[in-house]
Amino acid sequence: MKKPTALLSRRSALRLGGVLAALALLGAACGSDSDDEATDEPAATTEAATATDATKVELVQSEDDLLDTVIARGELKCGVSGAAVAFSETQPDGSQTGFDADFCRVVAAAIFGDANAVEFTPLTAAERFTAVQTGAIDVLMRNTTWTQGRDTEVGMDFGPTTYYDGQQLMARASDGFSGSSTVADIGGAVVCTNAGTTTEQNIADAADAAGVEIRLDTFEDFDIVTTNFVQEACDIVTTDGSALVGRKANQQPDDQEWVIFPPTPISKEPLGPTYGQNQSRFADVVNWAVYATIIADEKGITSQNVDSRMGDGSLDAEAVRLLGGEGELQTAMGLSADAFYSVISQVGNYDEIYSRHLNPVGLTRAGSANAGWLDGGLIYAPPAR
Repeated sequence: MKKPTALLSRRSALRLGGVLAALALLGAACGSDSDDEATDEPAATTEAATATDATKVELVQSEDDLLDTVIARGELKCGVSGAAVAFSETQPDGSQTGFDADFCRVVAAAIFGDANAVEFTPLTAAERFTAVQTGAIDVLMRNTTWTQGRDTEVGMDFGPTTYYDGQQLMARASDGFSGSSTVADIGGAVVCTNAGTTTEQNIADAADAAGVEIRLDTFEDFDIVTTNFVQEACDIVTTDGSALVGRKANQQPDDQEWVIFPPTPISKEPLGPTYGQNQSRFADVVNWAVYATIIADEKGITSQNVDSRMGDGSLDAEAVRLLGGEGELQTAMGLSADAFYSVISQVGNYDEIYSRHLNPVGLTRAGSANAGWLDGGLIYAPPAR
């Protein structure tokens, strides 16, 4: 392996150019590189004001029901990344594809019976929580980790985990790294990642625990991070392992080999839908729309066979309820009885959504935390009864 000092000196000129280019791009952007607590400042100010103003407290308590608002609008406002390979990618025509984008469609299908009744809003890491807090979006489906701080100080609520991830690192094999490398091997390296994310603190903590010093450069947009890595202005990039796999699949130059390490991630990153606090009816709909895809997967009900299964008498009582038959509970949630039938028939079950977007970039369920609970994984839904 090349020594870290050699890495720094060999690419110093390239790094300077890449960083300056990235800073120029950031200077033109409207987001900020502040951390999660900073993005929460508007909400904290509002809470402080309502604590001393009885009228404002009353207004907060009589706040419009979000589910009613969404239904009246006729469209779900869903925040996504737009630049997360296989999770949410903005296409040339402005449409969104990917795992997260399809879970936006899952919620729209449940509410409206139309999976296309979605307005997608691409958001940076720094913008995402403010978009929820201000009502610019109804729900966030954007590789966002459920943490204690976000669940409390930032004022978010979290739905079911749709993807269990973990932070890893990616470097060039030509620099002496391999899939078995560890954080102890990165001393002296320039490590690049997103600003305003949990990855900053995670890698700083991991380097400290390993007794190595690194230089951490952060940028608001992961496209900028990857560009710096391609131009060799960064020795290493770090983020969720799933994102690294996607970037490697799509952006690795033909004359390079990128390696992802360590084999065991340095953090837990449960990802799933995120929405504002104290909107339990809307939260129930989001959560159970996700659970419906998981239950259908467990029972082998797919977008291709849901109609035949409903007609041949092969469904058990739980599936009958879930798809709108006797004993259904969807109308009690403010939805149509066949809300989850619309989800499965129009978007598919969990495995269909996963396989459609994540298998092609090398993210398979078998043997991972994202396998179903019957197959040794963590994907699990409460009973529909």
